[in-house]
Amino acid sequence: MPGHEAAALMPAVDGWRISGSAVLTHDAQPCRLDYVIVCDRQWRTIRCDIEGFLGTRDARVALARDARSRWTVNHAAMPTLHGCVDVDLGFSPVTNLLPIRRLALDEGGSASVRAAWVRFPELTVEVLEQVYTRRSADRYLYESGNGAFRRELTIDESGLVVEYPGLWIAESVVREGGSA
Repeated sequence: MPGHEAAALMPAVDGWRISGSAVLTHDAQPCRLDYVIVCDRQWRTIRCDIEGFLGTRDARVALARDARSRWTVNHAAMPTLHGCVDVDLGFSPVTNLLPIRRLALDEGGSASVRAAWVRFPELTVEVLEQVYTRRSADRYLYESGNGAFRRELTIDESGLVVEYPGLWIAESVVREGGSA
């Protein structure tokens, strides 16, 4: 879908913080989604806050994960997400960074991940089983839906996706300070 996104990856006191804004067009309607993701030092999601609008509809989603991987969505317990470690924003490739950094796979290595997937444009949250396979220093095969969805992601040296074929490509990347 047409649009742009700007995101910044910054160290935080006890981990990492990713903040960004996606400005998109969906169903001929303007959309803006601002997000903040807070992770611990092991790149496990602690919380994710999203707000903005989709056309004329306000958008607000607050996700949180405790130390036992129990999740809440908009402050309500979400037991179906139990065991998920990552958040996955359906409108942004920035969240692929989380398992890429946490898993730190060697070339040829592969791992399964359970993510709390924020679907776009619904902004509902459900489990998404994923598999990451490191093909080279800058390429990962990403699979979901039991392999029904597959893309080879190109990443930069920090682990941020710079190309998500058919869906997203970085126009510029700031190396110092971690912004993209």
